[in-house]
Amino acid sequence: MGYSVSSLDELGDGYGFRKIRGPLGVTAFGVNAIVYPPGADGVDHYHDVQDELYFVHRGTARFAFEDGERVVEAGGLVHVEATTPRKVSNAGDGDLVLLIVGGKGGYVERDGHTTSEEELERRKALAKGEFK
Repeated sequence: MGYSVSSLDELGDGYGFRKIRGPLGVTAFGVNAIVYPPGADGVDHYHDVQDELYFVHRGTARFAFEDGERVVEAGGLVHVEATTPRKVSNAGDGDLVLLIVGGKGGYVERDGHTTSEEELERRKALAKGEFK
């Protein structure tokens, strides 16, 4: 049985990157967090093959693209294709905390399985927004 548990605080302190993949043993995709201080500018960058999905955990992010900017609040999600230049900055007065997942090669079809008939029924209810 394989799983790992940690927290951003356990993975580092202060501002900058929190490497998640290595410490938690993730091998199927890239994943990091980054903590920006108020007003901090990010780095304009792109990737060769890795798309990125950004989750704004806390704060307000500004995503700058060639055609303009998007401001995204806590709870927001932004997908950026690999070769699209982007710059992520802190647009708020507090810290900005992002979770960033990167990958390539496409979607792995739905491959989850419940462990019992009871769990299957719980899964069906969950799909309807019902929690048991």
